[in-house]
Amino acid sequence: MNNLTFNDLVLKVAEYNIEGLEKIRKAYHYAEKLHQGQKRQSGEPYITHPLNVAYILAEMHADTDTICAALLHDTIEDTDITKEELAREFGPDVANLVDGVTKISKMNFSSKQEKKSCQY
Repeated sequence: MNNLTFNDLVLKVAEYNIEGLEKIRKAYHYAEKLHQGQKRQSGEPYITHPLNVAYILAEMHADTDTICAALLHDTIEDTDITKEELAREFGPDVANLVDGVTKISKMNFSSKQEKKSCQY
């Protein structure tokens, strides 16, 4: 799945949600710009991770805001963007989803069992 392109995501979403494509396109380009120059440990551009997450959610027929949040999910944590800026650009639902994922990723667990039980 590492060779996914934005076009792959567009084709997958178009199977069930043509109306959401413009907002998803905006979120992708926004995230791509914010992550510009960032690399994964593998050396791949950072955007490959959010793109893969968004594609998995599109396979499950997730709604527009959920896919946008997937594309933007590391922006608050890894860039200078704020939740308020995301809310202005993409609406409060997307901003809240991104913020919630950010908060979950910062949680400290005392054991693997505790962490696993919070994932459900």
